[in-house]
Amino acid sequence: MKTTVNSKKENPIILGIESSCDETAAAVVQGRKILSDEIASSANIQSLYGGVVPEIASRAHTDAVAAVVERAVKNAGIEYKDIDAVAVTYGAGLLGALLVGVSFAKAFAYALNKPLIAVNHIRGHLAAAYLDEPTLKPPFVTLLASGGHTAILHTKTEAEFEILGATLDDAVGEAFDKVARVLGLKYPGGPHIERAATEGKPVIPMPKMLKGGGGYNFSYSGLKTAVINYCHTMEQRGEAYSKADVAASFQSAAIGVLVEKTVAAAKEKGVSTVTAGGGVAANGYLRASLQAACQKNGLALVLPEKRYCTDNAAMIAAEGVTQFKLGNFADMRLTAKASIPLAATLTNGK
Repeated sequence: MKTTVNSKKENPIILGIESSCDETAAAVVQGRKILSDEIASSANIQSLYGGVVPEIASRAHTDAVAAVVERAVKNAGIEYKDIDAVAVTYGAGLLGALLVGVSFAKAFAYALNKPLIAVNHIRGHLAAAYLDEPTLKPPFVTLLASGGHTAILHTKTEAEFEILGATLDDAVGEAFDKVARVLGLKYPGGPHIERAATEGKPVIPMPKMLKGGGGYNFSYSGLKTAVINYCHTMEQRGEAYSKADVAASFQSAAIGVLVEKTVAAAKEKGVSTVTAGGGVAANGYLRASLQAACQKNGLALVLPEKRYCTDNAAMIAAEGVTQFKLGNFADMRLTAKASIPLAATLTNGK
């Protein structure tokens, strides 16, 4: 069976499927317009275990994926035949969880004789900015801040970007989760630390190493360890400490360096626009800090809605639109990959 594709179509209708972690998501995008966006999350179940249990996530995806896709197509007001291509996250993420989405997408695309598009999860986070600002065009600098990645990227064209800097160890989202656990806060840690920080002040000294050297690279291992050591030392001495102050101090240090280096990168590259993506980009303190810094430096800021910063299928469909126009399609040999290079893109299924 051969699929005929008109990759020159101006506003293709793309079905996006995302299952890299604990969100089973499907969305339909036409060009840069979201027609529907559906999510079934197992986060409440995962929180009972203090983090994502891969086997539970995979089972939840298996149970939910068909119904979520059906709702997405129905709520988009289209029929299956109207879909121009199926875009799916093939990496990076939890292997079992990814396999559910990839397997379903391949079967769905094959049954409907529609082309298949393999999407790098991280490129999906970058593409979320196009949904927020349909007129957005490269070049621009993007801050990527999520549970698995932290990086600053220079998007030259819709198809090409360079990595200016990345984390040398822990991702910022991972650090948020681990610090939250030390403070006895629930998973996912980001929203709970943000909430606790509003009741505290950043008065506890944090490592200065984050702010100096390394170009646009980051290191969160030392910051995470500093928080753990502070809390354990206070507990061993039998001294009380403010969890709210710890949260505020950690958040200020963790986010301050993100904002500082992102703005510096934008100025160095001579771009006029900054975007942000990834789950940590939903943090209110980061959003306010980045907005203030961009305004101070005469930079336009494109921030997707909070729901499109965390894992979702609309961003996967948005990246699918780009790959559709580039003619980058996968074949039925596509398989999931737990780890892929930050800049990886499948070209013509290879």
